[in-house]
Amino acid sequence: MPWSIKHPERFAPGRKFLQSATGRWLARWQQRASQAAQPAGEEAFLLRLSLNHLFTGTCLESSTNYMSSVCDHCLKNLSISAEPQCVYSIFKRLGAELVLGLFLNVRAEDQPEVFQEIIELCTEHWHGLNSIPVNVKVPWWTSGFAKALDARSKLMEIIKDKLKNETQGFVGALGSVPFPNSGSAAQHLLLFISALIPKALASLLTSFTLALGGPEQRESRHEAIRNPDHLHRVLLEVQRLWPPFIGGRRITEKESTLADFCVPKDYDVMYLSYFIHRDPEVFQQPDSFLPERWSGRNAGQEHLLCSFGNGPRSCIGSTLTEIFIKEACRYLLKNYDWCLDPPSQDLQYKWLPVSRPANLPSLSFTRLDQTVLE
Repeated sequence: MPWSIKHPERFAPGRKFLQSATGRWLARWQQRASQAAQPAGEEAFLLRLSLNHLFTGTCLESSTNYMSSVCDHCLKNLSISAEPQCVYSIFKRLGAELVLGLFLNVRAEDQPEVFQEIIELCTEHWHGLNSIPVNVKVPWWTSGFAKALDARSKLMEIIKDKLKNETQGFVGALGSVPFPNSGSAAQHLLLFISALIPKALASLLTSFTLALGGPEQRESRHEAIRNPDHLHRVLLEVQRLWPPFIGGRRITEKESTLADFCVPKDYDVMYLSYFIHRDPEVFQQPDSFLPERWSGRNAGQEHLLCSFGNGPRSCIGSTLTEIFIKEACRYLLKNYDWCLDPPSQDLQYKWLPVSRPANLPSLSFTRLDQTVLE
């Protein structure tokens, strides 16, 4: 039985969050995302099956070379600058190159102008969605929401052109998916290239570099190079402590009772990953970074994490995300040592739109001697 049912008092922090302006914003955003591209019921199940092959098997294997090239392109010069690096911004750029290359066949090295145009449109679209939803245009001023709608229209034009003319890669393969209507493929691609995905990748990679930074973690870094299982455990622990998304939303299919709460049918229910991942009855020393827990008491319990949702409505791209995150982490581990610079920084996290330190951390990287590693 989940802790949230046995211990209703642990709902208190979640209730406080959901009653806040931030909680209400998250609920609105999740509802918009759901309405934009997620059908319901049997239709959703069948569509997921059709899309699933694009994120697994041979389609996924064909993407590994591109993932490696993106890592090399974005991370090869981390140690050149004498100044500390803002890693979150670097990792966000890394995620953007991955997303646009995989989903739209737009590669930054080959089409820098097109790439930059799409990045700017995605950013404007994202920022506008988070503003007051008022579509206003007057001389000398346009509301953020109106700018978002304009950016969305331009993005949809680019996406529809790609769907019409591209025959290779992910965008070319979408033609074989039986979408419920003619606009669904473009809607899904808009969601796949949204600014949120690079932010989520940057969130995980930033947390990884912070967790394994400094001389005290040098042995753990070396072990992660030698032992893929150790790297896997490290990333599970990063995901547990700092899930990129604070929570998610589900709709009740029937009236249910959760603790002392009666949840009527068709009501929205929010879950908060942060509290689930730090349940002391499941995870001993829940606030401590202990990768070894995943080979001990919590071995085989990866399914308890809900960073990317859980169950039949979990993120369809979670396997792709895991493969890319591991590729980027291996590149960092094989090529660099790193540490906070300056050593004392405020690393208190904020949680929206993704988790990251509120004050962006800076790190210094030192290139490793490859002959010593060998």
